[in-house]
Amino acid sequence: MRVVVTGARGLVGRALTEHCAAVGDEVLSYGHKDLDITDRDAVRQVILRDRPDVVINCAAWTNVDGCESDQERAFAANAAGPENLAAACKEAECIFITISTDYVFDGAKSGFYTQLDEPNPESVYAASKLEGERRSMLAYDQSIIVRTGYIFGPGGINFLSTVVERIRKGERLRTISDAYGTPTYARDLAVRLRELAEKNVAGIYHVVNSGPGVSFEEFTRKAVALIGNREVVVETVLADTLKRPAKRPRNSRMRCLLTENLGLPPLRDWESALEEFVLAADKRE
Repeated sequence: MRVVVTGARGLVGRALTEHCAAVGDEVLSYGHKDLDITDRDAVRQVILRDRPDVVINCAAWTNVDGCESDQERAFAANAAGPENLAAACKEAECIFITISTDYVFDGAKSGFYTQLDEPNPESVYAASKLEGERRSMLAYDQSIIVRTGYIFGPGGINFLSTVVERIRKGERLRTISDAYGTPTYARDLAVRLRELAEKNVAGIYHVVNSGPGVSFEEFTRKAVALIGNREVVVETVLADTLKRPAKRPRNSRMRCLLTENLGLPPLRDWESALEEFVLAADKRE
């Protein structure tokens, strides 16, 4: 398979590039400096030149609080960018997959969000990602939308990705105890993205690791237990006390109604994925 990966320098983009290369794909990886997805002409030129079988968009502006103060940049990267890629993929007659977020939901539901639930974004970031979903489907009705969240993995700079290293350093950790999601290991997400490319069935998919979903605090304490550093102090805080500019959903746990119909089993549970992440970090050291 000939695969174009945009946003290839990010956490998911790197994991996807590595996975596709490992299974024998021809991978063409583009970071932001290589291809600005907000540039419609540049996107069209690259896609029509490369003629890939599939384009998987991992590019986004994921600074949730930063988006609140720069709505124009947020919608350019997260809405216009996917739209540009979708339009180019339609012209090139190739598969298009773009990544969205669990934050499109408002968090008011107590259980798992599925594709039957109506999105209700409460931040600029979430609104821009939802608009990216809509524009992609309008530009190319065969688009594949993948909602995911609470991503962690090697090389990531978000809290869940750095917590293992911080535990090993013995840092004091402040973790949120009242916001819940379904953790997603970047390497497992990468595998599922390629599987969805092979299936090539348009629609919206929720891709997360299995399990009941957890808070940042529970994820952190599980990591502490796996590493065995009893000296680490885990301080719990409530989300509202952080006074962050952007509102986050209190609950963004997700479940997919479609993948099993395609013959794709649920991803392994997040605790098994976290164990692998910890072991991988051991090997890197």
